[in-house]
Amino acid sequence: MRRNTGSHRSRAVVLAAVAALGVGLLSGCADDGDDGSAGSSGGGDSKGKTVVTVGTYGVMGFKQAGLYDEYTKLHPDIKIEENVIDPASNYYPQLLTHLGSGSGLADIQAVEVGNINEVTTTQADKFVDLSKADGVKKENFLDWKWAQATAKDGKTIGLGTDVGPMAICYRKDLFQQAGLPADRDAVSELWAGDWQKYLEAGKDYAKKAPGGAAFLDSAGGLFNAAVSGGSEVYYDKSGKPIYKDGPAVKKAWKLATDASAAKLSAGLQEFTKPWQQALANGKFATASCPAWMLGQIKEYAGDKYKGKWDVAAAPKPANWGGSFLSVPQAAKNKDEAVKLATWLTAPEQQAKLFEKQASFPSAQAAYSLPQVADAKLPYFNNAPIGKIFSQAAKDSPTQVLGPKDAVIKQNFTDVGLLQVEQQGKSADEGWKAAIKTNDNALDQ
Repeated sequence: MRRNTGSHRSRAVVLAAVAALGVGLLSGCADDGDDGSAGSSGGGDSKGKTVVTVGTYGVMGFKQAGLYDEYTKLHPDIKIEENVIDPASNYYPQLLTHLGSGSGLADIQAVEVGNINEVTTTQADKFVDLSKADGVKKENFLDWKWAQATAKDGKTIGLGTDVGPMAICYRKDLFQQAGLPADRDAVSELWAGDWQKYLEAGKDYAKKAPGGAAFLDSAGGLFNAAVSGGSEVYYDKSGKPIYKDGPAVKKAWKLATDASAAKLSAGLQEFTKPWQQALANGKFATASCPAWMLGQIKEYAGDKYKGKWDVAAAPKPANWGGSFLSVPQAAKNKDEAVKLATWLTAPEQQAKLFEKQASFPSAQAAYSLPQVADAKLPYFNNAPIGKIFSQAAKDSPTQVLGPKDAVIKQNFTDVGLLQVEQQGKSADEGWKAAIKTNDNALDQ
């Protein structure tokens, strides 16, 4: 379900929280092996069967949602073995090593969105063109998601699993106490079309902020949400890095640092222990919410705040995160791997994965299926998340990706903005620190 590994820590941590949603439409998450070791689809003797291996980082939910078991019942001559690498940060370097040697590869390899550009530009010849696989329909997928895994020569090396369409999660009780609208449609209208309006709403909130609760959790989260709605962010269409002067980055940086300067932010680093404790203690009223963030909030805010959180549309459509399934040319069981990858990413299976694991589909054809279209979350005041996130996903722009997107984004939040929020540095000092760190990263 996520998102960018560099931006929101371990996929396993985030997905474990999402799996705890327990929303009527969402069930709990089965254990995938605490040590991150290989798991399989359900045991049994593999003698006489074709074993298809799937390499993933953290919990992607296929096993937990019962999809492996369903597939092997449909294909009794197949056994699926999932090889999980945790922490997720270890996964991609190992994948590159195995691609270089042509050995040690799983039949299916997951690729995170922060790495997909580097794979399509430098490794495309080492993967099967899945656009030509039987049953694959380009129109089933979001246009921008399909484009992310398509090389310049038209070869599509990955089929999209999940995406992270953006919303804003907010505490309706705190909004009411501060004299702001609390109905989700009215809240969405407060900042419709402009992230600056979101800050203006925050300033109105701050005038009567109840109980010392800040308007938003983190300048870093706000930066990621705003910048994720741009078309050209860290690279332009020619592949040139533009993180130093790109308008999307500069606008998001100013937005985030203005929020911090106005003391609208709680000054937290997302997904850390203090951030989790702040959720538990009701210390902020809003958070930028890609679909996978819902699990984090429910997990750490707890039953005390059930029904007090709600979900509104984000000021502008954006996507933060996502993953793909690819099949290496060196796969031992390439033909069967293509069939499995195609089946796992089909709209029907993506809808089931959302129903069980809250992994929001990249297959737009799934949005009309009842598991998605009718999805509501009791914890979030029965917010119609299927409709909210479907619209955000459809409206998100096709974003130009570069080979170091994940690293660059992390340095802006975890170096630059963290210095501003927690070390008292000026916006200019934080910017220079982030730029210097990114320059060094790209020089390596």
